[in-house]
Amino acid sequence: MTLLKPDSIYLGTGAAPQYLSLKRGNRHGLIAGATGTGKTVSLQILAEGFSRAGVPVFMADAKGDLSGICQAGAPKDFLLKRAAQIGLDDYGFEAFPVVFWDLFGQQGHPVRTTVSEMGPLLLSQMLALNDVQEGVLNIAFRVADEQGLLLLDLKDLRAMLSHIAENAAQLTNEYGNVSKASVGSIQRALLTLENEGAEGFFGEPALELRDFLAHGPDGRGTINILAADKLIQSPKTYATFLLWLLSELFEDLPEVGDPDKPTLVFFFDEAHLLFKDTPKALIDKVTQVVRLVRSKGVGVYFITQSPDDIPDDVLGQLGNRIQHALRAFTPRDQAAVRTAAQTFRQNPAFDTSQVITELAVGEALVSTLDDKGVPTMVDRALIRPPQSRLGPVSPQERQQVMSASAMSGRYDTMRDRESAYERLTQRVEPRQQQQQQRQGPWGGGRDHEPPARDYDPPPRPAPRAPSTRQRQGVGETFAKSIASSVGREIGRALLRGLMGSLKR
Repeated sequence: MTLLKPDSIYLGTGAAPQYLSLKRGNRHGLIAGATGTGKTVSLQILAEGFSRAGVPVFMADAKGDLSGICQAGAPKDFLLKRAAQIGLDDYGFEAFPVVFWDLFGQQGHPVRTTVSEMGPLLLSQMLALNDVQEGVLNIAFRVADEQGLLLLDLKDLRAMLSHIAENAAQLTNEYGNVSKASVGSIQRALLTLENEGAEGFFGEPALELRDFLAHGPDGRGTINILAADKLIQSPKTYATFLLWLLSELFEDLPEVGDPDKPTLVFFFDEAHLLFKDTPKALIDKVTQVVRLVRSKGVGVYFITQSPDDIPDDVLGQLGNRIQHALRAFTPRDQAAVRTAAQTFRQNPAFDTSQVITELAVGEALVSTLDDKGVPTMVDRALIRPPQSRLGPVSPQERQQVMSASAMSGRYDTMRDRESAYERLTQRVEPRQQQQQQRQGPWGGGRDHEPPARDYDPPPRPAPRAPSTRQRQGVGETFAKSIASSVGREIGRALLRGLMGSLKR
């Protein structure tokens, strides 16, 4: 008896075989459990199942151990034993079509977007700006839009921020206060972002999302794997990038309602990073996108340790659940176990809260949506083994896959066309030239000295005695000065005499 069905993904077997219906694949899902309990295997078999059904997949490889999907698995004893336990008679091994991506362009094809496409809201989250700084960033975007200045990369944004700082007095009247201190704080945050290596993420050619929707030659959906082992060291950048990607999918994809299978499935590993220390406005945006993106045929699956890492408004939309073991050593852990148990449709055959703490590695509580969209009763199941390789590929194998990819050469070389930086530089240079002309050849000012001369000046000629005409001129000038002085004294004496006679 085969357990594989064309309209469902086989997950494992408990009291009965457990399936995820492709028709309900866009209703989102959750894979949760403590570290080392089998979340990665569950993610891998879901990705394989969607790909086999012709559904493209995107997932972030936060630990570097998902890349083996591009290689066929090996017949190891523990895999064959698990297949026999669950009755998977037609178990075999195969590789799946994979495209590797990397924001840093090291372990995959570069992923880029422009500053304008990222937008001020997500960029503020990535830079950890406060409300005042976010307001200044919004002004920079608004002015750039009104003046037709393209914001493509970080040097464009830096030039734009300098521009609004220089014109703060004029802009404040129209847009609100533009504080130079806030501009300086944003510039420093941009410098930190560059030091983290994210500068190459902004620029052109920008990623075209249709490249995520590709299929292999045999019709299987492409599995797009983002190398995130380095990116995860910058949690804000990691979470903001994946949220941007999800938002772009929501904006660009057409409405399809409830298709027979998803258009794309998006796996968000280490999902707690998206919601940790996140402003409410951004959480509201995530909730809205998750709620509405399913009508575009996109299924979103969060992978995290505990369900309470996910806000209730988002958690309530995750209809397909795979819950691996949780530990309950502390009161907080016990509360997390109770939260996880309450999210399932209860099974009278066992105590869900107790079973969550007893699950072995490779076991999970499974509940998915049936054909009517109703959650199935939770079941304790052994998860099926994957058909692709468990663990990472070698650098040589990764390079071979990248070289054979249809994306090879498409995004590898960055393009720098005229944008805000070049346009603003062209404005500044004529002003600098005019200022230099007003200051003179040496620049003027107390601190500016004439250039040093690299030659000896010729000797000065000896002073000559004045000529006869010069001596006569001097004598005449002296005589006229004496006469003028005498005349002024006589005039004052006559005036005093006249005034005295009038008084008498």
